[in-house]
Amino acid sequence: MSDLSGTTAIVVGASRGLGHGIAATLAEAGGSVIAVSRTAPADSAATIQTELADAGDATVVASLLDRYQPQAVILVAGAAPHMRPLHQQTWETFSVNWQTDVRIAFHWLREALLEPMRPGSRMVVFSSGAALAGSPLSGGYAGAKATQRFITGYAQDEADRAGLDLSFTTVLPRFAPETGVGRPAVHAYAERAGQPVEDFLRQQGPLVTPQVAGTAVAELIQAEAADLAPAYLLTGAGLQQLP
Repeated sequence: MSDLSGTTAIVVGASRGLGHGIAATLAEAGGSVIAVSRTAPADSAATIQTELADAGDATVVASLLDRYQPQAVILVAGAAPHMRPLHQQTWETFSVNWQTDVRIAFHWLREALLEPMRPGSRMVVFSSGAALAGSPLSGGYAGAKATQRFITGYAQDEADRAGLDLSFTTVLPRFAPETGVGRPAVHAYAERAGQPVEDFLRQQGPLVTPQVAGTAVAELIQAEAADLAPAYLLTGAGLQQLP
């Protein structure tokens, strides 16, 4: 991994799971990392600065971008969907990821364009592989994650139209069973398929881990802007460019 010394990165949703792994990886590579979350992580490197804040509050977003002037922002935060079939959802449980995940992406993308972030900056938005194939046990989760991908593309288009040297990329991770969102999903879908969890996971191929996510983000931050694709699928084997 190349040296990220001199790079300031904000990781939103860094208290656990993929966000925690991403923050740790960037810090290990020498980056100056600001970890934004509602709760403090159980453990973090001394070099990581923690900001306890609501990432879905537009005033918080503007304040953090003004204060730190980051070259990279990675959005991983989101709500854990309620794992139950459609007819057992309520509108409140069905829409939770629209009210949280999409809201967070909207505010950060909007502020990145309004500031605007400094030339050459990168924003990486974590969606989900569910955006490609649906997720029948998680209510509106798949649709919300697909919307994150859409609006990230919209932000890139607006940046290009305004002549801003900014890059916006969406990452769609497959199952990540070590995370707070992935663990209940794996158990729910294994039960739905009538399989032991171990058998279900073996069929998924290489699994995404926090370390895999961290390595992938470091690659995206260091890549030439012209080489970046609008979206990537993230598997345990790494990034795969999406059409």
